[in-house]
Amino acid sequence: MSLVSNILMRDKELFFRDLDEECKISGSDSEDILIADFTEYNPLHNGHFHCMKTAKHMFPKSLFVAIVPGLFERSGRGIPYILPRELRAEIAISVGADIVVEGPPMGIMGSGQYSLCLCKMFQALNTDYIPRGYKPVEGMDEILKRINMGHHIASKPYKIVDKTTKEVLLEGKLEEDNYVITSFSNSLSKIGFDYKGKFIFVERIGGVSGTLIRESILEDNFDNVLDMMPSKTIEVLRREIKNDSIIYGIRDVDAILGTANSYSFEDLSGLNLFNEKLAKNIIDNRPFDDIADLENAILQGFSTHFRQRILSILENPIPKKVISQYIDSYPSVIRILGYKNDESLEKFKKKVNNENISLLLD
Repeated sequence: MSLVSNILMRDKELFFRDLDEECKISGSDSEDILIADFTEYNPLHNGHFHCMKTAKHMFPKSLFVAIVPGLFERSGRGIPYILPRELRAEIAISVGADIVVEGPPMGIMGSGQYSLCLCKMFQALNTDYIPRGYKPVEGMDEILKRINMGHHIASKPYKIVDKTTKEVLLEGKLEEDNYVITSFSNSLSKIGFDYKGKFIFVERIGGVSGTLIRESILEDNFDNVLDMMPSKTIEVLRREIKNDSIIYGIRDVDAILGTANSYSFEDLSGLNLFNEKLAKNIIDNRPFDDIADLENAILQGFSTHFRQRILSILENPIPKKVISQYIDSYPSVIRILGYKNDESLEKFKKKVNNENISLLLD
């Protein structure tokens, strides 16, 4: 069995084990400040490092917790990550994170679904501050100001709305990083989490190219990206290339084709992000012998990465009603992927005050 197949099989067991647990959120009398940052670290580059350092500099005695997604190792774009999450956690701890916890299974969810899960994780961690990188564009300063006033900001089709004052703040769409911020505001408002003054907005730095970083990994040549990532990231990437642990772009093709070729119309249309039209189109064009033919049968959705998300769902075919149940009880388990030392771990447990804390290998 391949590395990817083993990961997916293990993560499916974890997913359904978590589904049977009850979410337990408690208050905390800990005086420690907890900063919770959500980042995919795919891989951890200087932009991520800058955001971490900025937040830690503002609160040097704080507990810095990185929320790193998680189950099924598929990004919010539905694409396989470069490194499994345990290795992404190792890098995060080595450059300054105190604790790394597992985030939601982003690749098999819609953006609103995983945004809601992440915000429920912020709530469960008793988060004091949330650092977030943003790109300065016209109108963004006012949006950030309103969010830190605690206003409910939401992204509507082609406009950004302050739902607290009923004002339209911006016409048009936001780029991905800025959109995530408004999505968090919307989701945090929905769950009743008071985020007034909790965001630490950090302007994105330049000089980092995700495309060049991915090319350097595939070519095992980091000469052109040495100044884009911390040395620890490059060290781990070089090590795991030798260990054959890079999972970027690798899928369980047999599982995907098996689902697409064998599932009934009812079963396909019942999967997350599926509808009857998409299910019918797949059935009408099967059998599929390869992924390329299947991709052509996946109707384009609202997101430019919709097809990749659908491939991830076919790879891990979980019904939408089960996903909804999972979101309702999220996070039923707070799974730790890595920690700096025993002192940090004990501080974290006291701050979070949740009996459903476990280590990934428990």
